[in-house]
Amino acid sequence: MQLRGIRGATTVNEDRPEEILRATRELLQQMQKENAFTVEEVASALFTVTADIRSAFPAAAARAIGWDKVPLLCFQEIEVPDSLPRCIRVLLHVNTEKSQQEIKHIYLKAARSLRRDLNR
Repeated sequence: MQLRGIRGATTVNEDRPEEILRATRELLQQMQKENAFTVEEVASALFTVTADIRSAFPAAAARAIGWDKVPLLCFQEIEVPDSLPRCIRVLLHVNTEKSQQEIKHIYLKAARSLRRDLNR
C-alpha cells in the first residue's frame, strides 16, 4: 500500500458556519467516492481557508461525518492579490493501492478554476 496525497477545493458564498461545514462535507464525500477509500485509510487531512473565512473550522465537518480519529489541522492560506476568495482547500493523505495516475483530485464550484487541467 502507498501513501498518496489527494487534493481538493471548494468555495462558499458567505462566511457562515453552516455553509462552510456543508461545503466541506460535500467536498470530502466526493473525494472519498471518487477515490474509493475508507475513513480508516485516511492518515491525515490538512485544510486551508482564505483569510475571509473565519466562522468555522473545516475540520469540524470531517469530524461530523465520522472522521473523528483522523488527525486534522486547519491553516490560513497565504494572501495572494486577486486570488480566489472564500476558498477551502484540503490535502488528504490516504493509504491506497491506487497509482498516482489513478488518483482523482476534486475541485468544486468556483474552485474548479484553480486546476482546469484536472477537471473532467
